[in-house]
Parts: sequence; C-alpha cells; structure tokens
Amino acid sequence: MTTDDDAGTATEFRGIPEADCDRALDLTYSAFHMTPGEKTRRRHAWMLRAALRVGAYDGGQLAGVAGAHRRTLSIPGGQLPCAALDFVSVLPTHRRRGILTSMMDEFWRRCAADGRPLACLWPSESAIYGRYGFGAATEVCRIEIDSTRPLALRAAPDSRPLRLIDPAEAPALLAPGYEATLARRAGRFTRDESWWRSGALDLDGAGMRAGQDGFGAAQVVVLGAPGRTPGGYAVYRTRGPGGNGAGAVRVGELEAESGPAAAALWSYLASIDLTSTVEIEGRPADDPLLHLAADRDQVRVTGQEPALWLRLLDIRAALTARSWAAPVDLVVDLRDTALPANAGRFRLTAGPGGATWEPTGDAPDISLDVRELGSCYLGGTPLRHFVHAGLATEHTPGAVRRLDAALETEWLPFTGENH
Repeated sequence: MTTDDDAGTATEFRGIPEADCDRALDLTYSAFHMTPGEKTRRRHAWMLRAALRVGAYDGGQLAGVAGAHRRTLSIPGGQLPCAALDFVSVLPTHRRRGILTSMMDEFWRRCAADGRPLACLWPSESAIYGRYGFGAATEVCRIEIDSTRPLALRAAPDSRPLRLIDPAEAPALLAPGYEATLARRAGRFTRDESWWRSGALDLDGAGMRAGQDGFGAAQVVVLGAPGRTPGGYAVYRTRGPGGNGAGAVRVGELEAESGPAAAALWSYLASIDLTSTVEIEGRPADDPLLHLAADRDQVRVTGQEPALWLRLLDIRAALTARSWAAPVDLVVDLRDTALPANAGRFRLTAGPGGATWEPTGDAPDISLDVRELGSCYLGGTPLRHFVHAGLATEHTPGAVRRLDAALETEWLPFTGENH
C-alpha cells in the first residue's frame, strides 16, 4: 500500500522485514524517549521478531512502526486469536501526515489474513485509539494494604501449608492454575513458557524497571504441599527499609481457587518481616479481597483505570464465538468508520445455545459505534452506561436491558499483564 502526503511524497506501508527490526526498535525508543538496557533490548528484539509487523517507509527509510503480538484472549465461554498492538510509533518529523491511520489500515488487512478477529492494546495516550474503534474493555484497581499490623479478614485462611518455590520451576507448576482462570474471567491471555519467563516472572531481569525501584527479583509462594495441585500462588517482589523508602511488598500476580485460599496468600504477604505496605498494581475491580477485608481502612483502593482496550475486527466471528447469559433477539445499527464492512444493520439472535449476526433491513432497536461494542463485548461495561452518556441510542424500550442481560458475566473481565 502506498499513499501520497500533502507534499506529494510517496510513503509505502508494508511489512517490516527482520533485517529492519533493529531500526524499528531504535525508532520506537526515540519516539517514547526510552534508553533501555541491553537485556531489555534483547527481550524487545525477540518480541518484535515474533510479532506481526507493519512499517511506514518514506523514500526507503523507516518512518513509522506498528507491531502486534500474536496472542490468544479469553472471552466469555471460550478463546479467540487476538493481535496485541505494540511498538506503535511515528518519527516526530512525520507527524500529522496520516501515517498512523494508513499503518492501521494495513494492520487491519494483515490481521484478517492472519485469522485474528480481535485486536487489543494498552494505550500510552488513550485519546488516540478511540477513533480507530478501540474501546476500554477491562479495568484494574490499584490496592494498598497497611501491613504494620496483622491483616484483618472476615474469612479464615485455608490451612494448607505455604511454601516458596524456585521461580525457574514456577511455569510448569503454576500454569494449570492460571489456565483455569481463563474459563472464569475474560480478558486474559494464554501463556507459553517463554511468556511466563519473560513476563510474569521476568527471570532474565529484562523488565523496564528491573533494579530501578529498589525491589528485588521475583519470588513465588504457593499454597499446598509438594506433589499436590496448588490451591493458589502469588508472584511478588520485596524492598527492605532504607534509601528507597519504607519496606514494602509489591504483588505482580495472585491467583486463588477460593476465598479462603486467597485469604491465606494475602495474610502471608502482609506478614513479611521488615515491610509495612503491600502494593498491588493491578487487580480486578471485583477482587474478593475487597470483601474479605474486615477493615477497609487497612485495604484501600488507591486508583482504578482502564487496562485492555479491545477492537472487534470480525464482528460475526467475535459475537458467535462468545457465550451468552440470556436469550436476546434485536436489530443493531452499527457504525464503524475505520472498517466499513462491519457497518450496517444486523440482527443479533443469541442465547445459551449460540448466536447469529446477519444483515437486515428491519428498523434498529439499538444504535451504537463499534468502539462501545468493544467495551461491552467481554462483559465489563453495561451498554446502558453508554446510553446514559449519549454515546449509544435505544430505539426500542427495554432493548438495552435485554442486551446487557445477555452480555453479563459472573466475573468481571480482567487483564493483569500489559504486553
């Protein structure tokens, strides 16, 4: 694909060959004002080489980059291939020429060819991506526990033993427990061993903040005796009191099969010597910890914000792949300016037995943009919130309530990783 800008200069949009990956990384680091260490650069190079890549070439020189990790995302009742957008950057000399829009157009085509009905991202500037059809689909809470005193909980902790394990052995032991969460919560990614090692555990020390925040290497605690399936686990790092501030525990990930199992893990984390705070950077908005806490002054939500932004690329594939909590039959008038093939009037007929999405000339019950559909798709945001905000329209009384009931999930979607 080739376009001409206002100055008549031809810009070509095409795949980035592996030989240009180092140049693409340099462009990205320049755009985001980053100076990564050698380990981090090696990790990024590995990630980019495995990614779906699109570049903007001006006179043969790379002027823009967009990459996407080939991931599989949990959705209500199943999983779908998803392109996780990353490395998006344009040289400052080439801004406001429509380069990002043209790269995204090429990206959509490549996602279709790669069989990916969903795209997602974690925006550095959230105002940008709504116009490309992305909507905030999951939210995370930041939680802080005052651990200067024993953690007061309303449920007795699971009595099984807690034990520390070698992080290098963690992927094989923890993977089954993590995989079980995919069926419970939408918005989560499947993991292979390399994602475990480089992401959740950062075993190569290539994380962007590795060694820069005073916290040590990842530690892993599991609930349950050796040889038994763990009832839960936590991945965390610690910082002792000193020049970086008071002692603290920073929790990267915690999974538990039940409330008592979660109580055992949180109690342990809040009892680590020489620390006075447990910091949790990302937890689901319906985390049971918020109800387990006997004293909400001790367990405080310090922030809540959007996490994963989702874009439905193939509407029929997305809607027919997910499960539905209640029957619904209505006509949707869908707007999609970036992918006009998705736009129009469609009859959605869905229920516990499956769903269909077919063109129709019937009058619409609901009108909305693909951005709002992406926000609702995983069950995280009821459509009525967008109606109240004037961003979607209900033409038939009760239609939005029926659709919300069909989209509802028992657990809110949650995305705990950002790559």
